[in-house]
Amino acid sequence: MSNSSRDSAEGAGWGSAEPGAYRALMPPRTEKLSWLNPSTLWAARNGVLASWLGDPTGHTRSRWVARRAAAGAPPDKVIRRDDPDRFSFLVVGDTGEGDDPQYAVVPGLLKAGRDTRFAVLASDVIYPVGSADDYGTKFFRPYRDYRAPIYAIPGNHDWYEDLGGFMRVFCDDAEPLPPQPAPRPFSRARLRSLLWHRPRPDDGRHLDEARKLRSAPEQLAAQPGPYWAVDAGPVRIVGIDTGLLGTVDAEQGAWLREVSAGDRPKILVTGSPLYVDGEHHPCAIEGGGTVDDLVRDPAHHYVAAIGGDIHNYQRYPVDVDGRTVQYVVAGGGGAFMHATHTIPRVSVAGVTEDDFRSYPLRGDSLAFYSALYGRRLRLRRLLTLTEAEATAVIAERLGIRTGRAPGGGARVTLRTRIVAGLLGTARRPERRKRLRLPVRKLYTSVFSPGSATYSPPFFKCFLRLDVTPEAVRLRCYAATGNRAQEEDPPVEDEVTIPLV
Repeated sequence: MSNSSRDSAEGAGWGSAEPGAYRALMPPRTEKLSWLNPSTLWAARNGVLASWLGDPTGHTRSRWVARRAAAGAPPDKVIRRDDPDRFSFLVVGDTGEGDDPQYAVVPGLLKAGRDTRFAVLASDVIYPVGSADDYGTKFFRPYRDYRAPIYAIPGNHDWYEDLGGFMRVFCDDAEPLPPQPAPRPFSRARLRSLLWHRPRPDDGRHLDEARKLRSAPEQLAAQPGPYWAVDAGPVRIVGIDTGLLGTVDAEQGAWLREVSAGDRPKILVTGSPLYVDGEHHPCAIEGGGTVDDLVRDPAHHYVAAIGGDIHNYQRYPVDVDGRTVQYVVAGGGGAFMHATHTIPRVSVAGVTEDDFRSYPLRGDSLAFYSALYGRRLRLRRLLTLTEAEATAVIAERLGIRTGRAPGGGARVTLRTRIVAGLLGTARRPERRKRLRLPVRKLYTSVFSPGSATYSPPFFKCFLRLDVTPEAVRLRCYAATGNRAQEEDPPVEDEVTIPLV
C-alpha cells in the first residue's frame, strides 16, 4: 500500500513530477465551471429564493414520489438485492463538475472498487443546476467502466431544476411534472414562481445517446425515488433527500421512521452531514424531531451516518449511550475542495482532536489555498506557503498535534501567521475570542471561498465499505491526480464498525 498524506508530503501528492493518466478519460473539451461567475450564481439562485420566499421542494418531492408509486415502485421504497453476507460497495459524494478533479478520482476508484457490488452517489450528482444534458460528461462518461449499478441521492444542486434530470436518469421517470396552478397574486409564492430557475424546454435531448455509455445489464439500476433503502447482505442502507435547504419533509420523515425500525444494522446516507466542521447539524424533520434523533435511537441500530455536500472527508466517532456511531463527511468525489484548515480544534459530542479525522489534513488544505490565491492574485512570493510551513502554523494556531509532522525545519514566521489568518485558518478556542466574529467571518467567506483548481494535487476522495455479518470496514481512499496515487490509491483513514 502506498504512503498516505499522514506518512509523508509525497504521499499527499506534493512535488510529484508525473501527473496521472485520468485526462485520457476526459472529453476533448470540458467546461471550466467557476462559482465566481455571476451567470453560474444566477442559474443556481433557487436555493436563495427558497430560503427567502419559502421552500417548495417538499411538495415537489411528494409529487415525484406519488408518480413513481403509480408506476409500480415498491410502496416501502426498499431495493432488495441478492448480495451475499460478505460484500463491498462504494460511496462517492459531490461528484459532478465534469472537470479534472472529478475525472482524477476515476482511476483509483476503478482499482479500489473493481470487486464492489454497487456504488452510492451521496449528494450533488450534477453541477451547477442538475441539468439532464450535463449527465453525459458528468456521470455516464466518467463511470462508464464501473461495471456495477450506481444508486444516488440528490443534493441541493440536483434540485435547482426541480429534480427533473435526476428523476430521468436514476428513476426512469422521463416526463416533467405537469404545471401547478399559479399562486395567488402578490404572494411570496407568486414572486418565487416568477423568479424560479427552470430547465430549458429541450433539456435532455442528448440523454439517450449518453445512456449508451452505461448500458450493460450489470450496470443498470432503477430506484423508487429520490429517497430509498437498499437491503444488501446483513445491512440496510438508507438514503434520504434533504432538498434545497438541508431538511426533510413530513412525508419523507414518516417513511424514514418506518424504514429505520427493526434489528437490521443500518447505514444512513444523506445529502447533509449531521456532524461537520466541528459542529452538530441534526437535520430537522418537518412536523417535529430530527434525523439524528432516529440515528441515535438504539432500537434502530444505525452504526454510521455518511453525508455529502461538504467537499472533503471528516469522521466523528460519537458515543451514543455506550455504543459508537461513526458520523462521516464524504463529499470529496469531484467538486472543488472545501477547506479543512478553517475547522477549529474539534470538541463536539465528546469527540476531540485525538478522535477526529479529516482529509485533506489542515496543513495541506492551507498550503493548497495559499498556492491557489498566490496564483490568482499574482502574489506567489507573499501568499504561497510550503506544506511544511502550513503544517507548522496550523499546529501553533490550533495547539494540536498535526496528522503529519512539519518537515524541513519549517519555522512559523510573521508572514506565515498573516497568510494563515487571511485564509481563514481557525484558532484555538481561548485565543479565538480575541478576534471579533465579523472579522473572522470575513476571513472565511471572502478569502477562502470554494474555488476550483486544475492541477494536482486535488485532494479528492471516495469510500469503500466492506461488509461482513460481524462488522463493516470503512476506508477513505485519496485521489490527488498524480500517477503515484492513481496506480496505488492510498488509504487516508480506516475504521472497523461492529455490527453485533
